[in-house]
Formats: sequence, structure tokens, C-alpha cells
Amino acid sequence: MRDQEIRAALDRHWAASDANDFEAEHSIYREDAVLEYPQSGERIRGRRNIQITRAKQPSKKRFAVRRVSGSGDLWVTEYILTYDGKPSYTVSIMEFSGEKVARETQYFADPFEASAWRAQWVERMDT
Repeated sequence: MRDQEIRAALDRHWAASDANDFEAEHSIYREDAVLEYPQSGERIRGRRNIQITRAKQPSKKRFAVRRVSGSGDLWVTEYILTYDGKPSYTVSIMEFSGEKVARETQYFADPFEASAWRAQWVERMDT
């Protein structure tokens, strides 16, 4: 039953993220949660600080979840985070302690053009 509860909490989290509902979005985190952005070398400590940095982000954001998978204390969400109309393919790795997120790591990747040389072996994906 716990996995179903965590999955429901994640669904609420990503829906609140897309709606810019910062209170609901951050209710998933422990007070002492840690968020890391390895690509920029940043670590944010504490739910309040995580919420402030996201609320003050000046870009218009949209979230489109592609897949959520996990069990127990480790959950991964793949989604497209669009800032001011520019998509970034994103992976969020959340580590739970009890019913709340203790640590999250997010990775971001910009889209790129497919290489023409391999076209005969691939199929195009809808994003």
C-alpha cells in the first residue's frame, strides 16, 4: 500500500508544480530535504529554501510528466520542463524517508536534432 500512497503524492506534486501551486508542490518534502542540481553544482538545503528558489524563478514553467517509476524509498520521474516555451528533458530522482522526500537530484538535457546517418534504423518519438 505504501507504494500507491507515494505514487499518489508524486502525482499531486507534479500537478501542483505545473499549476505553480508552491505550497502543494513542496508539501512532499521533509523540512530538512536536500535538492541537488549536479549540472550547475548547486545544493539547496531545507524545504523552505527549495520552495523559495522555485517561487522566485522568473520564467514561465510547465511540467509534462512522461513516466514515473519506483518502489520503496527510490522514485524516478521523467518529464519535460518547459521554461518560457523552451523544453528541457528532465529526470528527477527522489529518495523518500517515511512518507516525505529527503533528497532529490535533478538532471536537465536540452533537445537536439537527430542524426540523419542513423535514420534507417530508428523511429521518431512523440515527445
